[in-house]
Amino acid sequence: MSKLVVEQVSRIFPGVAGGEPTRALEPTDLLVGDADFVTILGPSGCGKSTLLRIVGGLETPTTGRVLLDGRPVTGPGAERGMVFQSYTLFPWLTVADNIAFGLVEKGMPANERRSIVEEWIGQVGLKGFAHHYPKMLSGGMQQRTAIARALANEPKILLLDEPFGALDNQTRALMQELLLSVWEIHKKTVLFVTHDIEEAIFMGNRVAVMTARPGRIKSVTPVDLPHPRHYTMKTSPEFSALKAHLVEEIRAESIKVAEQVA
Repeated sequence: MSKLVVEQVSRIFPGVAGGEPTRALEPTDLLVGDADFVTILGPSGCGKSTLLRIVGGLETPTTGRVLLDGRPVTGPGAERGMVFQSYTLFPWLTVADNIAFGLVEKGMPANERRSIVEEWIGQVGLKGFAHHYPKMLSGGMQQRTAIARALANEPKILLLDEPFGALDNQTRALMQELLLSVWEIHKKTVLFVTHDIEEAIFMGNRVAVMTARPGRIKSVTPVDLPHPRHYTMKTSPEFSALKAHLVEEIRAESIKVAEQVA
């Protein structure tokens, strides 16, 4: 059985002030297997984030359903860890306390919490910053904290909505390698939304491309690049071939968006 099943999921938002409703997402299907890393690409406004929020239980589908390990998703849950583009850290809590937040909510004893927090602080490269507050950290360090907080809770699946979109290019590249190294160790199931084609290829085992709005999954491209992945593979012929293919896929949908606006 697949870890995650998206089955004929759609989303229609009501019109504003009596206006026409917005069809954000057409009925769409997606299977994400255990320990899979699937990236989602698509033109702006195609419903990528809406689909992720439905999987996360933050939005209710108009039609269809989402199953995680055979159980329907009906709302937010600790088995789904979410990381957003904005860092969403609690500014009044330290790095360690932010990471421990979900563990406190679970009622985990303090000594167990400390052990888990120390482990994740080390894995995401934040040693020496446990007692710092978010305002004292760079954007990349804040996002490391957010990723550690999500993973410390031992979710079955990690959902990331353009998590590196607010970072500069160099920090973004380093964060890609960091997240991949964590995935290679823990093999969490991951659904990762991005608008960056290179990022989608470098991070994912499969790349799902969405159509222009109203969005649906148009195609799923396997990424047969070896692990562990090193940034130098971005200049390899295999990587370039995948990029050329996906550029054409996205360009076709972006042209449809331009035609809708015209």
